[in-house]
Amino acid sequence: MAKTSAIEKNKQREKKSKQQRNKRESLKAIIYNRNLPLDERFDAVLKLAALPRNSSRTRVRNRCELTGRPRGYYRKLSMSRIALRELASNGKIPGMTKSSW
Repeated sequence: MAKTSAIEKNKQREKKSKQQRNKRESLKAIIYNRNLPLDERFDAVLKLAALPRNSSRTRVRNRCELTGRPRGYYRKLSMSRIALRELASNGKIPGMTKSSW
């Protein structure tokens, strides 16, 4: 089980990134638009840099829904490999069995 503080910090990052998403996208659209004047694009860069760091989507870490483990994460299942194996061994995932040879 991961530290509760790390899980909560990640939840705050997710929340903040959802709140600031539209603002970040609009500023990035201005920055990448080559038809706009350079000073207007530069102002957009400064505004983007002024936004909180944790509002960036790249700061959010994929974590297991059950344990909060950050590594060995399967995106399709939203859980770590260890939690997946445990559930499969207990027969809680239909059609999945633990392989042994």
